Amino acid sequence: MSALLLALGAGAVTGLALGALGGGGSVLAVPALIYLLGFTPAAATTASLVVVTVTSATALVAHAREGEVRWRAGAVFAAAGIGPAAVGGAVSRQLPAALLTVAFAVLAAVAALRMLRPAAAPSTAPVPARASRVAGAGAGLGAVTGVLGVGGGFLAVPSLVNVVGLRMRAAIGTSLLVITVNSVTALAARAGSAADVDWSAVGPFAGAAILGAWDGKRLAARLSAGTLQRLFACALLAVAAFMLADAVG
Repeated sequence: MSALLLALGAGAVTGLALGALGGGGSVLAVPALIYLLGFTPAAATTASLVVVTVTSATALVAHAREGEVRWRAGAVFAAAGIGPAAVGGAVSRQLPAALLTVAFAVLAAVAALRMLRPAAAPSTAPVPARASRVAGAGAGLGAVTGVLGVGGGFLAVPSLVNVVGLRMRAAIGTSLLVITVNSVTALAARAGSAADVDWSAVGPFAGAAILGAWDGKRLAARLSAGTLQRLFACALLAVAAFMLADAVG
């Protein structure tokens, strides 16, 4: 199968996850770029940030039109992650490829297991958290984004629900704002490593991801959030297991 078809297919799946779940696209994009398109781990995480930035910004527009974005809460959460994302992006360039692969696989596995856990019964009246907790959660997410090249939506959504106190649909829309800000910041910190990226593959990948994000938004309206999360989590566990086996093998 040609590299173009692989890039289009992987991009479409990445966008579908982002549009439907408000996150998770990057944890599919990075292994796809490494194992399907032959990117190094460092180049894959940089390219993933490009793909996730343009895709999440596109999906953000769709969610904003339906009033599903809480701009003030999202801005506070994202602002707290800007510094850590920049530092993490600079640090990632000094880490060995094998360590990045293992760390990414472990993070993907943890995220999948969290998705498979039964959700706690939602509160009838969520109480917004203190600013210090919101800032702490945002800073932690920014650091993960910078080091591993993930947008962090699969971590942002539960944080926005449990820490900030948003409803699920608002959390999904708001997470796209956080992902966009964190990804742009981490990408700026990696500007020096962008020359190693094969842009001829990233372009089709990103284009297909943008289209997939719109389809993901429509899919989310037809299937329950629980069903989508379980399907995605099972795929994520398989990806994590493969990456770990490859890294230690």
